[in-house]
Amino acid sequence: MVRVTPTDRRTALRTGAGLLATGALTAGCGTHGAVAAHSAPSAHPTTHAPATSAAAPRRLPGRPAQLTHGPRTHPRLALTFHGQGDPALARRILTEAERHGAHVTVLAVGSWLDEHPDLARRILDGGHDLGNHTHRHLAINTMTEADARTEITACADRLKRLTGSIGTWFRPSRAPRASPLVARLAQAAGYPHVLSYDVDSLDYTRPGAAAITRKVLAEARAGSVVSLHFGYPDTALALPAVLEELARRGLSAVTTTELFS
Repeated sequence: MVRVTPTDRRTALRTGAGLLATGALTAGCGTHGAVAAHSAPSAHPTTHAPATSAAAPRRLPGRPAQLTHGPRTHPRLALTFHGQGDPALARRILTEAERHGAHVTVLAVGSWLDEHPDLARRILDGGHDLGNHTHRHLAINTMTEADARTEITACADRLKRLTGSIGTWFRPSRAPRASPLVARLAQAAGYPHVLSYDVDSLDYTRPGAAAITRKVLAEARAGSVVSLHFGYPDTALALPAVLEELARRGLSAVTTTELFS
């Protein structure tokens, strides 16, 4: 079983379950793949009781503005999931991670949280990190400054409303790294660092569970930040084998906050 470093978390504010709805499969954040269509930010979003409070973003002394991996000196890495798609698959992945004693990082799309607000609580109550992956999951690096700012702040507003925090991390949509403009806008919104990754599972290309497992295990090492997605069944199928092999190698799957602590 994967060992996870314990972290201090505030007591869960458990309230009634949120509304459930069926979500469409997410599209990947690489430079390929069609852009998914989503509604514009709502002027009057439905309010829900806050979930377990998420940690606030914090600046990491000596670390660059864009982070691709953590320290290579400790036997741990971070599995990060782009939060969008079928909520049943999201719950399945979270449950599987927890069954192996692992904690993950979820970068959630704001419009997805609007449709499935209960998942913010589910993620945090499971001991996982929750962050910002823009509001509509569009190609943010190609947007005007005003539109890019809205994509970041609209998702931050959803996270704040649901959890009491804007989330622990920001990751740009449709690109592995943020442009200088987007990085500046993220900092202005309260995110000192942009979270990138050094291992891309390519699960959004739908290569099959075996191919996802091989890709991740061939590249993952101590300190890695692995990019995965909630919205693909093959990712859920690959996760047990990935976690079991990481454990065999002595690598713990921890949240990104724990990785950089």
